This record gives sequence, C-alpha cells and structure tokens, in this order.
Amino acid sequence: MKQVFQDLSSGDIMLEDIPCPQLKQGSVLIQTSNTLISSGTEKMLLDFGRGGWLKKAQQQPDKVRMVLDKMKTDGVKTTLDAVKSKLDQPLPLGYCNAGIVLESSSKFFKVGDRVLSNGSHAEVVCVPENLCAKIPDGVSNEAAAFTVLGAIALQGIRLAEPTLGERVVVMGLGLIGLMAVQILRANGCEVLGVDFDSSRCDLAKGFGASTVNPALGENVLESANVFSEGHGVDAVIITASSKSNEPVHQAAEMSRKRGRIILVGVVGLELSRADFYEKELSFQVSCSYGPGRYDTKYEDKGYDYPLPYVRWTEQRNFEAVLGLMRSGAISVESLISKKIDLTEVGSAYDSLGNPALLGLILNYPSSSKALMDKIIPLSQNYTTAKNEDVSCAVIGAGNYASRILIPAFKNTGAELHTLVTSGGATASHHGKKNGFKFASTDVDEALSNERVNTVIIATRHNAHAQQTIDALKKGKHIFVEKPLALTLNELEEINETYQSLAEKPVLMLGFNRRFSPYVQEAKKHIDNIGQPKTFIMTMNAGDIPADHWVQDADVGGGRIIGEACHYIDLMRYLAHSPISSCVATSIGRNPGMKVLDDKASITLTFEDGSMGTIHYFSNGGSQFPKERIDIFCDNSVIQIDNFKNIKYFGVNGGSKIRGGQNKGQKECVEAFVLAVKGESKAPIAYDEIMEVSRVSIEAANMLRSS
Repeated sequence: MKQVFQDLSSGDIMLEDIPCPQLKQGSVLIQTSNTLISSGTEKMLLDFGRGGWLKKAQQQPDKVRMVLDKMKTDGVKTTLDAVKSKLDQPLPLGYCNAGIVLESSSKFFKVGDRVLSNGSHAEVVCVPENLCAKIPDGVSNEAAAFTVLGAIALQGIRLAEPTLGERVVVMGLGLIGLMAVQILRANGCEVLGVDFDSSRCDLAKGFGASTVNPALGENVLESANVFSEGHGVDAVIITASSKSNEPVHQAAEMSRKRGRIILVGVVGLELSRADFYEKELSFQVSCSYGPGRYDTKYEDKGYDYPLPYVRWTEQRNFEAVLGLMRSGAISVESLISKKIDLTEVGSAYDSLGNPALLGLILNYPSSSKALMDKIIPLSQNYTTAKNEDVSCAVIGAGNYASRILIPAFKNTGAELHTLVTSGGATASHHGKKNGFKFASTDVDEALSNERVNTVIIATRHNAHAQQTIDALKKGKHIFVEKPLALTLNELEEINETYQSLAEKPVLMLGFNRRFSPYVQEAKKHIDNIGQPKTFIMTMNAGDIPADHWVQDADVGGGRIIGEACHYIDLMRYLAHSPISSCVATSIGRNPGMKVLDDKASITLTFEDGSMGTIHYFSNGGSQFPKERIDIFCDNSVIQIDNFKNIKYFGVNGGSKIRGGQNKGQKECVEAFVLAVKGESKAPIAYDEIMEVSRVSIEAANMLRSS
C-alpha cells in the first residue's frame, strides 16, 4: 500500500510503499476512498519542512534551548546525532480521511461501514474507534472528508456559546472559517466574515454572511460597528493564520462589553490589557476537534466521556458535523478546488502556494493487489551480510532502536532480514536506510521465518515478555531492549519457557552501560580488591509528562523498571556479587506531583558486604550532567562523569579514553553477536538477567505501595 510522507529535513513530499498496518485493539482498519489536503494546516507543515535549519530553529526556540542544554551535558556529536535522527523521521501527512472498514476490533464498527476518521493520506489506515464516525446515507465520502475541519470549527463555536440571533464575526475565511460561517448560520446567528480574498468573501456571502475585505480598503472596525448596530459584536471566532497581533486587537475593539473571543487559528498573542479590561472580555483558545483531543485514555484506549457530563466529545462533534451535512446545513461542494489522484500528490502539495486554493481532494484507487500485504520486499540492493550465521528480525523502530540499536547490529555485519513495526511506515523508512530485506507489520511471520535466527525486541515495554516467550518457543536468540518483563508473573513465565528448552539460546538484555569503556576501565581497578565496595549512582533523568506511555504501569511499567534497571544491573556487575536486599524510597507526597516513583532512591546490599544507592531523580535541571557514578573502595574513589570521562582519587589513573560520551551500546551489541556466532559465552549470565529484572520489579512495587 502507499502512504504520503514529508521528509522533515528537506521538506520533500514522498509517496512510499509500506506494509499494511496492524489492526490494534479497539480500532478499525480502513480502506481509504478520499482524503482532504487542508490548504492551511498542511501548508504550514510544508513550509516548516522546506525551511532551512535557521528557519526551523526560529520557529521552535524552545527546542533550540533543549539542544543547547544537551550539548553542554552530552557533547556536540551526541547531540547532533540525536537532532539529525529526529529530522530523519518521515512525517505522515493528513488528518481528514473517509473510507470503508476492512477489519474491526471495535464493537461500534463492522466490516463494510463507511467511516470518517482523522487518518492520514494512506491507502489503508488503522484508527482508534473514538476518532471515527459512521458516514450517514446521503453524505458522500468526498464531503465526509471535510468533517474533521468542520469539527475544529464547531468546537470553537461551542466555546463561544452563541445563541439565536447573536451577531458573530468570523476572522479568516479559509476552509475552517467558511465551515464556521455555515454552522453559525445554522445556529440562527448573523455572521460577518473578514478576509483579504474576494473569492472567499463571495463564498461566505453565498452561505448567508455579510463580509468585509480589508484588501479593498474596507474598514473592518467600521463594518463591524454597522453590523452590530453600534452595540459591538457578541462573539468573534478567529480562524485566521497570521504572526500579527492585529486580529486579536481588532476582535477586542469590535466586541461588546463581556463579549467572547475564541481563537481557533494561529495568530500573534501579545495581548493588550486595555483591550480586555474595560469591556471585561473573555478570551479562550480552542483545542482542535473537542474534548478528548490529546487524551491518550480517550483516543488510544477507547475510554469515552459520559454523555450526560461531557455532551460533545471530538467523536460526537464529528457526528454532529456529518448530521449537518446530511440535512444540507453544511455544503462543501464549493470548497473543493481540485480533485487529484493519489499518484499526483506531489503536485497537489506544490500547488498549496496558490492563495486561491481551498480544499484539495485526493482520490484513491478502489482496489489494489498489494493493499493488504503485511510484508514487502525493500530492495534488491540490501546490505550483504558478513556474518551470515546471524540473521536478524528487529521488532520495533522507535527513536532508540532506529538511532542506536539497528546501526549497531548493522555494523557487526549481521544480516538484517526483516524490520517489523505496527504501522509499517518506520519499518519501510528505516528498513531501506539500513539495508533490510523486508519491511513488515507481521510479528508472527518474522518469528516463524526459518532464515531468521536472532530477534531484537524494541517495542513498548508491555509487549516484551510475550514477544520474548514467543521467540524462545521458536528457538531464536533474543536481544531485548530492556525491560524483560513488567511483573513477577511475566518473569516467571519467561523462566519456565527458557528452562523447558533442550537447547538454550542466547538471551540478552540491553544493559549496555556495563559495556562502556569507562566502566570497563573502572572494573579493572576494583576487581582485584577483596574488600566490600560502596557505590553512589546518580541519574538526573529529566521530567517526562505523567501521561507519557512510559509512566503507565500497564504499558511502560514506570521509569524504575524501564530505565533505573540499568543502574541495578551496573551495580550488580561492579559488585560482582548477588544482591541480598533492596530498599526503595520515593519523594514525599505533594499535591503538585502526579508521579512520585521517578524521584526515588534505591539502596542495594550484596552478599559480599558491598552496598550502594541509586538516586533516580526526574526533578533536576537539564544543565546538570545526566549520569554520574562514584565507586568507593580501598581508600580511593573512582568517578565516571556522564560516560564522558573518568577520574581517579587516591589511585593511579588508568589509560586515557578518547572519543567522548560512550554508554557502551555498540560494545553491548558486538558482544551479543559474538555469542550468537558461538565465539564467546553469553555476555550477561542468564541468572544475572533474571536477578536484576526481579529486583527492578520489586523496587518499583515498593515505591508504588509506599
């Protein structure tokens, strides 16, 4: 199947072949018939992508500050690699999709239903059920593709709460503005439309609005005064796109006392207190389609808001717009500037610079032989393996996997056979980039492939345990990008499966820090010391939102299981002794903190008498180094600073390590590949992997129950 992407580094529009996406729980798989290219929002994305580095930086000053902070702590090379990797990710385009349900795991939609969704420009899309709505009879798929934009307009109008007979100004008569005009007219409001384009003003007049065009010398404020009969308008809906502060200023000037101003578009927001003070104006920014937008529980997990308490969610706004289309209150035929076949999508985006254009409808083929293919060959020019006895299937291609893991395996000369992702887009992109033979969305096929003998698992954490078990049953060697499991029951099931195998494959967890040259150098100094050692390991982890998937105990397992496990393993490795006890304590409860267990200390003791504390703190500053390790033993101290340098106190220094920051990722993968080839033993003993995984889960459980 084909999907439209933008290359963020160059801005180029690409129509790529990718595998058909997986059907997820509570979602529908939709064969697209039409999508809408929005001349407003998508042109902004296009301009951003085609801008140079300087322009991108000017548009995102907050991201520039983050980059500068990272340079100070992690170094220039590491930071630039991360930035280039971010810009290398292909950006799926589109959010207005109409089509027919091919497969469904939702109780609300069945195969054959015509549906509207916020799916992208792709022949097949997988969309959660709360972001879909059935298209009623009498509404064409082309018209239904405008629904998402209509919902954006509708949500802004709902916030303005207009009543019958009120006089409302719509500033900006693009697609959203023109749909807002129609919805307001259907609500019994008088409407004044403002735009610099005469053709758009004419369309608004056709929908029953009065208009004013500043480009023709018409005075906006005078027109609004006449329109409101000198009382001031009741509400202003700003759907314009401008860097100027003038739209908000004019909206305030034309409003009556206690008038309402709703921002739906993007304009300058340097507000004047005087504009709002005397009239006691209200100002509110509208969030996209409505309640539920950007709420992962609503959008991804399918939890609906109870209708008696939240009457209009984003899905119910979709349904309301479709209802207005069915009744004829909204008409979109005059808003369609062009109808273009999917194969011509590049020229469609090139035409977005034409200000006369409004809606561009993409037409999709009714059938395609490769539409449902979940595995596609990438190229006959795939990378030739130097180590043909190591053939890899990689499951997952997120930021860490694509930037670190996959290149590391490629550098070993292992055969990169199949790259699997749930959506298919990143499988195709990173598969081509790194020389894989196949891109896929079918995990089972990759695990069953007889050529593949090694599986790299880099999916979300809640999938690791079952995918490990499935790969073990297929007799594959396995590299899991930690954690191994989220619960003790999962860990026990993995152990039972492993122990039942007559031939034990190599099972490896991505505990790369023990392989860092700095750690290896420190270990040389402490291995011959028979005395107990003490450790302090500090992780200035940085804050991530409470609703991030890693923080979800059921999906990510929390940051102790997901990341602090690195330090439990590292301390176990340096102590070279089994862990005898673990005590975990988090920060005290505070009304302003939704997550406590990512601000915690974990104290470990070891059978040889060694002990240490891991400080995992997310409430530190980004300008402070992210990681520091202090090892105390035999009247000396060894300190590793952010894996960039090593210092010795009271002991003769070791050899100089060059090359900047090195957390051992490359060395970790190389050691695993050697073990798969049979040239060395497993890099981390199986018992240690299970021990560290168990202690990590127990520490997380302690923090949750405290």
